[in-house]
Amino acid sequence: MKKKLLAIFLAATMVASLAACGSSSSETATDKETASTDSAEADNSAAADDATDAATADSSDPWANVDTSEHVKITYMTTGDRPSGTEAKYEEMMTELNKILTEKVNAELEIYFIPWTDYLTNYNLTLAQMDGTVDLVGTASDWLDAWPNSKNGAFLELSEDMLKTYAPQTWASVSPEHWDMCKYNGEIYLMPEDNYAQWTNHGFIYRLDWAKEAGLDRVDSWEDMTEYFRYVKETYPDIIPWDSDGTHHTQLAGGWISSHTNFVAIDGICSGALWGGTRDNLYTVTTPAYSDTEMMVEFAKTMKEWDEIGVWRTDVLNVGSTTNRDDYRVGKVAADQHHTQTWTDLVSPTSQNKIYQDDPDAESGFFYFGQETGNVTALSITHGAMAVSAGSANPERALMVYDLLRNDPECYQLLCYGIQGVSWDVNDEGLRVEPEGYNADTDNINQTTNFWWGRNDDLEIRDATRDWDKIDALYAEYDKIKIDYPYGQFVPEVDDIQSKINNVNETYVNYMKQIAFGKYSGTAEDIVAEMQTALKQAGIEDVTAELQAQFDALYK
Repeated sequence: MKKKLLAIFLAATMVASLAACGSSSSETATDKETASTDSAEADNSAAADDATDAATADSSDPWANVDTSEHVKITYMTTGDRPSGTEAKYEEMMTELNKILTEKVNAELEIYFIPWTDYLTNYNLTLAQMDGTVDLVGTASDWLDAWPNSKNGAFLELSEDMLKTYAPQTWASVSPEHWDMCKYNGEIYLMPEDNYAQWTNHGFIYRLDWAKEAGLDRVDSWEDMTEYFRYVKETYPDIIPWDSDGTHHTQLAGGWISSHTNFVAIDGICSGALWGGTRDNLYTVTTPAYSDTEMMVEFAKTMKEWDEIGVWRTDVLNVGSTTNRDDYRVGKVAADQHHTQTWTDLVSPTSQNKIYQDDPDAESGFFYFGQETGNVTALSITHGAMAVSAGSANPERALMVYDLLRNDPECYQLLCYGIQGVSWDVNDEGLRVEPEGYNADTDNINQTTNFWWGRNDDLEIRDATRDWDKIDALYAEYDKIKIDYPYGQFVPEVDDIQSKINNVNETYVNYMKQIAFGKYSGTAEDIVAEMQTALKQAGIEDVTAELQAQFDALYK
């Protein structure tokens, strides 16, 4: 009923707002219905003049014809822990932000944090209440159940008219193709973060200066990585080259597969990312870990070699946690395995990265998975997206607030960086710096609001501590070879096969713990054959067949 009433209201609002949009022909049609035949021409001429005047007067206010007389509170739900230690600066920022929101749309914002502990369960439980607790919802198709929540009715359908009326800048900035990728069953449910450059493809961050000592201009392959690790262990025997905590098994396997095939994984089906297509045959489902025996045997052999070199601790599978990243910052390890965004930090001469202060020759390279084959897939534009809760009492105002947070420079900078002169400032080159008297323990609220659902490169202020020459060079390299994520509209129906997916994934993970760290007995051929037999018994072929049927229905 709420949606029907909203649709009626929107229709009325759109008719009333046509003058502000400069649609004089529609106004003329309306006037002809209500005016007498004798005076129609004169009335229509006057109406056209009034429409022109209104459009001119209201050009700076896209919501001039929207009723905002009632002050409302809009609650934005995001994953992450509430700011600790910086509460005072956070509250100051929210006060300033709400002054602007009140002035522009007569609304104030409150942030509802879902702590990281058991975050997905608590996130979905909060949404399921449908009690108006939240209005705007940060979501994602690959890690925050965006499509299941759309399917289950937790999110509001966003019509084109609704978006044009209440989020006009967002509507105009997103391409028709990207809006299509935000649809489920033909309806828009998400507003994508599609104008923010970020790369979360994984790889190895390594000491480029040490690689050069080993005779490598840079690390371009897994073979180079092996040579690098062997050199480090021989030259710096007291260093653990990569002090892994033993949890990187599926990332290593996925990285190997990306580098030795043109596989493109489907996001969100399982942690092992087992199913997908290939760059030359995107819509035929395949599982290289199961079907490409020769490749997986070679992986097992290489990981056994790394184990024998001493790349990680001998008890790596029982470690649980390490300080590897912090140790990399000070030169105590030779590599870290994570995504490109992490490298952009570790490659830069920040105060934390003491290797550059202690050693003027220190450099950090990045060997990205898929480098040998040029197999890089851009992040889905719905990796971060904003939705409106179907339980929201004020969905129209929620969209207006989001439109400001995403597109208004002053609102954006407050939300993402805090108060200028307190939590950040700008230097002569236009880069973001710490202001005089800055205290990171109390003043740093950069991204503490966790606005990962509408970041906008047009409004971003680059961090002066980052090495943008190196970062831009790598991003340019990616742009030459990347493909866009091709499965953004695929919403797998897995209810009937979920138990098999779980069994297959558990089997794969258990074997990868052994294979990816070289901790298996017998030959590489034996362990891979054993794994593939177990995967078949767990139902991998049945899952593949069902996913293929769904692909055929959607794409063929």
